[in-house]
Amino acid sequence: VFQLRDSVIGDYQRFIQGFLHIRDKRIRDAVEEALGAGLLWPEPWLSLNPKFTPGGTVDDLADSGLLRSECKRIFRLGKDTDPGGTGYPLSLYRHQVEAIEAAASGDNYVLTTGTGSGKSLSYIIPIVDQVLREGAGGRIRAIVVYPMNALANSQKTELEKFLSAGYPDGRGPVRFERYTGQEKDEERQRIIARPPD
Repeated sequence: VFQLRDSVIGDYQRFIQGFLHIRDKRIRDAVEEALGAGLLWPEPWLSLNPKFTPGGTVDDLADSGLLRSECKRIFRLGKDTDPGGTGYPLSLYRHQVEAIEAAASGDNYVLTTGTGSGKSLSYIIPIVDQVLREGAGGRIRAIVVYPMNALANSQKTELEKFLSAGYPDGRGPVRFERYTGQEKDEERQRIIARPPD
């Protein structure tokens, strides 16, 4: 990977320097010194994501009684691409299981982990489980606030994979909606008339 980086940077460096025709020696020397110091092509930066400790599967938590059994059907991977709509069990990290356990006991919790560590599932699974326990429909049980519409949009796609895929007509037992303020009035009125869970 470092040889590839050096090759790409070398091509870029030759491209940039092919346009530089500076007549003033002082300016040319200053530009060459800055380019030689890596102004436009810094050294590579290598970062490793930590390996998160496994914690079991959603199926394990449902089998133990911590989650409702319907969570085994909802939280499966690959349902959206599996012709049978069943997919395979969703594995969780230990911090996700601990968050789900905290929610089940009624404790408040704050979860801070790295990118790609499944923070969203750490609160979505308990929300869905609570809706299943109380019975869906009739009122809003949770509001999830995202700092950007792009994040709300990507999370909507993820929720569709779990809460819609694998169910007849894509209608799972827990309803959700995205409400960003950009919806047309007709869609707003529909959401107000039939609130999601």
